[in-house]
Amino acid sequence: MSKIKYKFRNPDLFLLALTQSGVDSDHNNERLEFIGDRVLGLSVASLLYEMFPNETEGDLARRHATLVSTDTLAKVAKDLGIAAEIRHGHMTAGRTKHILADAMEAVLGAIFLDGGFEEANKVVVDIWANLAKAEVAVPKDFKTALQEFVQKNSKGELPIYEMIEEIGAAHNPIFTVKVSAMGSCAIGKGASKKQASLVAAEELLKILAI
Repeated sequence: MSKIKYKFRNPDLFLLALTQSGVDSDHNNERLEFIGDRVLGLSVASLLYEMFPNETEGDLARRHATLVSTDTLAKVAKDLGIAAEIRHGHMTAGRTKHILADAMEAVLGAIFLDGGFEEANKVVVDIWANLAKAEVAVPKDFKTALQEFVQKNSKGELPIYEMIEEIGAAHNPIFTVKVSAMGSCAIGKGASKKQASLVAAEELLKILAI
């Protein structure tokens, strides 16, 4: 049995959240996953805003990307016992984490539809507050955080970086880099290609994480 601290008024929603498309192509958890992803994103953003009042937007964005990543969601699904209840088709080793993460998001979506945002938010805070506390340092650089976010939300795609221009004197250049992912793009400028790429990744992460 799942250890999730919520009692469904409509148990069928919970069952649907655990049903992977490989079992039923028409009635599965994909739509619930879509709304659960948004519920999780807003709840975690609000949680981090309250927990880390002295951190910059960029620091919060990196923490957020880690806490809503496939790895984190899959771990939560296992810890809550949800993994054992998923109705799935052939779960290959390469897809296991994604299936677990999708189901976890779908469960949050089901709670939202069953009891409203406040109930779903309570569940998120109950679980993710401890995860956020455990991450003492701000995790990873923006390129890594963006890559993990994009891979999670676009089923394995990668951000594409493009060198736009280099201006200024040789001893004091300014590089402009464009990064594109998930139908959006952002521009970054810096004294090196690496710095410009990090700035671009930070800006795109802000856009996509909304």
